[in-house]
Amino acid sequence: MMDIIDKRARARLFRERLNQAMQACGLSQSALAKSIGVDRSTVSQLLGGDGARLPNAHVVGACASALKVSADWLLALSERPESAADLLATSLSMSQAPRALVDEQIFAWHQEAKGYKIRHVPATLPDMLKTEDMVVWEYAPHLGRTSAQVIGASKDRLDWMSSAHSDYEIAFPISELRSFLTASGYYAGLSQDIRRAQVAHLLDIHASHYPRLRIYMFDSHRLFSAPVTVFGPLLSAVYLGQYYVTFRDTERVSAFTQHFDTLVREADISARDFGDYLSNAAREAGL
Repeated sequence: MMDIIDKRARARLFRERLNQAMQACGLSQSALAKSIGVDRSTVSQLLGGDGARLPNAHVVGACASALKVSADWLLALSERPESAADLLATSLSMSQAPRALVDEQIFAWHQEAKGYKIRHVPATLPDMLKTEDMVVWEYAPHLGRTSAQVIGASKDRLDWMSSAHSDYEIAFPISELRSFLTASGYYAGLSQDIRRAQVAHLLDIHASHYPRLRIYMFDSHRLFSAPVTVFGPLLSAVYLGQYYVTFRDTERVSAFTQHFDTLVREADISARDFGDYLSNAAREAGL
């Protein structure tokens, strides 16, 4: 809740903040006056005196626009000097997304979140948990880079997690695992040998990295999630296919965190039971 201040104190803060913004922009009284279409004496009056009178909304807005700050900040209604547009640009951004998670931006986000829990809903099976053959089958036809680069990038993610920099929670639909095991849907044409080796790899990673790595599976008939990664309290990134949409403001990062926690809380397969479930499901699929 915003503190209530009297008119005299608000007028004093307006004068202080107007002077501060002018200094930050390097604008003189004459330059500001010309920019907002008033006489220099008017700007002098805005900066001087000790009364409780505030300028009209038109003058305040013009000053804010010329000085690239928010009118609310000038009037002591906000502690953030940025304009609404600047705040939005800071809190929400878009960046290009490659077909596989091999770009330096993704790794930079992981490094930025060192020590924090990373929550991840993948678009397919988690890249960092795939075998080399699986990576080549899935991504080589789509990338203008060598398969070795893709393999190396996926390994980097696993090595980063293995070095205990961050805890990882991964949640994905049971139907995704079933499609993989039966080579149906997205995984049509995936050989039995690659699937069998991938199952063994998943079981090995789960056994060696639990509980720092926790894998949950949910029923997509009851729950839905777009591919998203939440990097601790710092940022969340939604994968759209060609772009990531990232959010850094506390409210939205918290909302994505709560969304992920719901997937975990209502998961049909817990992280503790993932290994047993995968072993049984693979056996049923003839792997």
